[in-house]
Amino acid sequence: MTSSSIRHYGDESPIAAFATTPGNSALTLIRCSGKSTIDLVSSVFATGAKTAPHLKDAQGNTVVHGWIADNAQKIDEVLVSVFRAPKSYTGEDSVDICCHGGLSAGKAVMAVLKSTGFQDALPGEFTFRAFMNGKLDLTRSESVMELVSAKTETSRRHAVKRLGGSLQAEINEIKNLLVQVLAAAEIYLDYSEEEVSADNNEEIAGKLPKKDIALDVLARLKKLSASWQLERIYQEGITLVIAGRPNAGKSSFFDALLKEDRSIVTEIPGTTRDWIEAWVTIEGIPIRLIDTAGLRDTGDSVEKIGVERSLKILEEADIVLYLIDGAFGITDEDNVFIQKADIKHFFVWNKCDLSPLPNTVLNLFPAADRAPICVSAKTGEGLDKVYAAVTSAIVKQAAGGADLKLHTEPSAAASLGTVRQKKLVDAACLALEEALALTEREEPLDLIAPLLREAVNSLGEITGEVSTADILEEMFSRFCVGK
Repeated sequence: MTSSSIRHYGDESPIAAFATTPGNSALTLIRCSGKSTIDLVSSVFATGAKTAPHLKDAQGNTVVHGWIADNAQKIDEVLVSVFRAPKSYTGEDSVDICCHGGLSAGKAVMAVLKSTGFQDALPGEFTFRAFMNGKLDLTRSESVMELVSAKTETSRRHAVKRLGGSLQAEINEIKNLLVQVLAAAEIYLDYSEEEVSADNNEEIAGKLPKKDIALDVLARLKKLSASWQLERIYQEGITLVIAGRPNAGKSSFFDALLKEDRSIVTEIPGTTRDWIEAWVTIEGIPIRLIDTAGLRDTGDSVEKIGVERSLKILEEADIVLYLIDGAFGITDEDNVFIQKADIKHFFVWNKCDLSPLPNTVLNLFPAADRAPICVSAKTGEGLDKVYAAVTSAIVKQAAGGADLKLHTEPSAAASLGTVRQKKLVDAACLALEEALALTEREEPLDLIAPLLREAVNSLGEITGEVSTADILEEMFSRFCVGK
C-alpha cells in the first residue's frame, strides 16, 4: 500500500467492519457507514420477495429481508437495518447487515461489500464520525469503549451513566461558571484609564471578580479528579496474590474465593508448581486472583522455578493474602514473611475449623490491623471478613488520603472515565489554583485572566469543544475496529 492510499480519520469514504467477531455463533453483524452507503449495499442486495420494497427505497429505521449477491450468485440470506442521515449512530447514511454466523458467511459478505467500494473502517472510526457529526461529545465517545471493555456489572453501570451524558453535563456546567469569572475579569481589562474609578481600581489591581464562583469551581474540579481513582480500579481491577508455605491450603482458599474447583488440591506439599489465575468480582471490583506455588526452600528444580516465579508475582501484586496453616502453626518461614510484610500484605489463619487462632500468635504481629483473619477454606467461615479487608485496602490505596467510598451503584455525582479526562481536569485545577494564588498576592488581572482562559480551554478539550486532529486520531485509534 502506498502512502497516498493510506486512509486517515476525517474523510467521507464508505466504510465497513465486523461489529461482532466472526466465529461459531448464530449471527454476525457487519456495520457500514458513509457516503453512498445505502446505494452501494443496494447494488449487491436482492429482496426476498417480489412484492418487498427494494433496499434503496427503504425508509430510515426499517429492516429489510433479502440476500447479498455477487452478480447472480447468492452469498447469504440477511436482514439489513437501514439508517438515514442524520438519524443514525454516525450521523451518516448507515446500514447494519445481519448475516449468518461462522467463519465463512461474514467474510464472504464482507468481500462482496469491498468489491462495491467499501473500505476497511479504522479503529473507532464509526464513533469518530459520530463525534464529528455532533452525535456524541468526547466524554460520551470514550464511554462507548468503556462499556465494551467493562469487566464487571459496576463498571458497566458507570460507563452507561457517562454514555447518558452525566460527565458532559457536569463539565459544561463547571465550564460555564468559569467563563463567567473569565468574562468578568476581561470586562475590567477592557476599561480605559479614564474609566477606572476609585471604586473599581482595587478590583482591577488584583481582586478577582466573582472569586466565590472560582472557589466553588475549584472544589468541584478536585472532587471530579478524585473520582478517577476508584473508577480506574472498577475498570482495570487489581491483582490479588495468595501466598504461603506448601500445604497451607492456598489452592483450596483460591477455589473458595473463586467458588469453583480450579486448583489441584492434595495433601502432598508442593502440588502447585506454578501459578494459576482467574478473575473474580468483589464489591463490583474486578480482581485478578493468583494462586502461587508454596514458598519454601526446595531441591526440586521444577518446584524451585515455581517458587521464584511466585516471589516475582508477589512484588507486582496490589494485595497479598498470606496463608498460615492453622493446623501446623507459625513456622520460621512464616515468621520471616511476617517481619518483611508491608501495608499491602494481609495474613489469613486457615483451617480455623481444625485449629482456632491462639492468643499467643497475636504478639507476633506489629499492629492490631495486621492480625490474621481466621478462615476455613473448607467451610467458608471468615471469607466475608477477607472480602471486607480486601475492599478496605483497595479504597485506601485508591484514596491516597481522600475520603472515598465504594459505590457499586452509580452515584448522583459525575465521575471521570479515562486518564485523558483526569489529566485535563488536573490541568484546569492547576491553572485555577495559580490564578487564585495571584489574586491573593493582588497581582494584576492581565496576569490572572490568561490562567482562567487556560482552565476553560482544558475543560473544553474534555468534551471536544477544543481539540486537534492529532489528539482525536490518537484517542480513537485505541478503540476496537467495529466501534
